Amino acid sequence: MPQTLFISDLHLDRERPQILALFERFLHEQAREADALYILGDLFEYWIGDDDDAPHLGGVAAALRSLTDAGVPVYFAHGNRDFLLGEAFARRTGMRLLAEETVVDLYGRPALLMHGDSLCLDDHEYMAFRDMVRDGTWQQAFLARSLASRRAEAEAMRAKSRENGRMKSPEITDVSPRAVEDALRRHGVDLLIHGHTHRPAIHALTVDGRPSQRVVLADWYETGGMLRVTPEGMKLETIR
Repeated sequence: MPQTLFISDLHLDRERPQILALFERFLHEQAREADALYILGDLFEYWIGDDDDAPHLGGVAAALRSLTDAGVPVYFAHGNRDFLLGEAFARRTGMRLLAEETVVDLYGRPALLMHGDSLCLDDHEYMAFRDMVRDGTWQQAFLARSLASRRAEAEAMRAKSRENGRMKSPEITDVSPRAVEDALRRHGVDLLIHGHTHRPAIHALTVDGRPSQRVVLADWYETGGMLRVTPEGMKLETIR
């Protein structure tokens, strides 16, 4: 059966070997049957550059390469944790990098894909941080530092992000309805698929009188999750 799979927010890290193993198994099993696999950001807990020599990255890269060599195209959209993932790692794995907002055809229905962090307009502190780290000058300076320095900075950012997340209300860290409507309107589509918020659901909404849907992908902290899209419809599924 034709099918396209979507995942996001795996936050792969050596501290959670069971999720690393689950992802590699997913690539060798379910993903092999797909027409395409889309990874909508935060594949990794953090990314300090394509020259990172962390041991666990080799297994992930090899598993992704095995899938693309088998003929399954893999597409990657940058998340708020792995926005520095570049062309070198894409070539190593065979993945294709997507623009921040990308429209694809899903069996006759156009869908807008994104990570989702750009929709969180009410989280002003995060949006300011996002503007800073997406700046080319900041990225160039960061990547010029040693691996040890970059890794220490990434760990500090991760700790701060966890602390901030505990202090902010769910309403602030969720997407802005206005931003969602603007994105759908801007691209002229009625389906948005994103991750980031870790609140998996298929939401029905109306934009300019047009029935629309917003699909939020699951994270992979305890189990795995994916969206399976076929010509007949779509379904959020758990991967154990």
